[in-house]
Amino acid sequence: MTEDEVRAAAERLVEFHERFAPLFGKEQAQDNAYSYVKGLMVCPERKSIEPIALNVGNGNVSAMQKFVNIAPWDHGDIQAEVQAVFAEELVPTAADSPVGVVGIVDESGFSKKGDHSAGVARQHNGRLGKEDNCQVGVFLVGVTPGGAALLDHELYLPEDWCEDTEACHDRRAKVHIPERVGFRTKPAIAAELIRLTLALGVVTLDWITADEEYGRNGDFLDELEALGHRYVVEVPVNTTVWTEDPAGCVPPYGGRGRVPTQPSRASVRSVAAVAAALPAESWQALEVRQGAKGPLVFEFVAVRVWAVRHGVAGPPIWLLVRRSLEATPEIKYYVSNGDAATPLRVLAQVACTRHEVEAYFEDAKSYLGMAQYETRSWIGWHHHMSLVGMAHLFITMTCRDLKKKRRG
Repeated sequence: MTEDEVRAAAERLVEFHERFAPLFGKEQAQDNAYSYVKGLMVCPERKSIEPIALNVGNGNVSAMQKFVNIAPWDHGDIQAEVQAVFAEELVPTAADSPVGVVGIVDESGFSKKGDHSAGVARQHNGRLGKEDNCQVGVFLVGVTPGGAALLDHELYLPEDWCEDTEACHDRRAKVHIPERVGFRTKPAIAAELIRLTLALGVVTLDWITADEEYGRNGDFLDELEALGHRYVVEVPVNTTVWTEDPAGCVPPYGGRGRVPTQPSRASVRSVAAVAAALPAESWQALEVRQGAKGPLVFEFVAVRVWAVRHGVAGPPIWLLVRRSLEATPEIKYYVSNGDAATPLRVLAQVACTRHEVEAYFEDAKSYLGMAQYETRSWIGWHHHMSLVGMAHLFITMTCRDLKKKRRG
């Protein structure tokens, strides 16, 4: 994405906006939605409420503030329509892809100076790589060969925003956090976003991938399996697995005491130990995509193991290991519930799709004002993210059409 592409896209916005306009309600709200999305694309410097209202809208800053912060339109309706456009315009490009449509779960932090914005706290900010005073959102991005789109999102509320105290209730009320929203872990939020997408029935996700924050969470993996979703998720280096079927590892009865029912852990190994014990010929070099400096190649190996889930024996899974080609290689570990016939190349390609969500965040924050919002409210945060998602989807489609025109 370049600044020129963003500006070219803005000129075609009217037709795109007409599809979403009724979801915003009254005509003034529809106009504000158009101005805000266009402003996210074309405002030359800060892409926040006031400059958008003054430079792109009708100059009524107060009305734009109300539109973002407290207006009654439902961001869920916008996300449902985004999914419909994604299904119509981008999903068909995955028809011949060996991995189909991939759903990527990830979180992103937004630094804040005060302590009044919904969900703000001292917490890990992934972009900075350290603890920061910030808000954190959980995002589900759909990826196809034709482009990516924001399918859904939710703001994470730390535990101190969910305490049953008068002070906490007052704090929540000031930023309009619904009473129904309590504390949930980020993996629990991610599972809910995936569940809602499945329930809507517009987009079918062929695979789910996520980083180790989610891969280490047994409840998250349980939920994906219950929903029938295939996944390839990163796990920490100290993750353990059974290298033999636990069903065959139950010690024989010795004739005294209780009859053994639990498998011996003699064949439990860390994923790092499993990978280190593999012969050199097990590894296969695969090109996963084109990088900035040419083809991006890693070495991969996959072996069938059995999960250790909630401290006990889990289902049979793939352990996928990715190794970079440097003298001191970077090694990443993944687990997958893909069936035993799943090709190594497919597992590798799904795992390496995660860079697409990083590209979404980079484009949205660099060009579309994703982190430049001026709202403290729960509603305002979700409104802003959905409008950014609209703008990103529109630009993705416009860039695609421009490339087709150039080839023609």
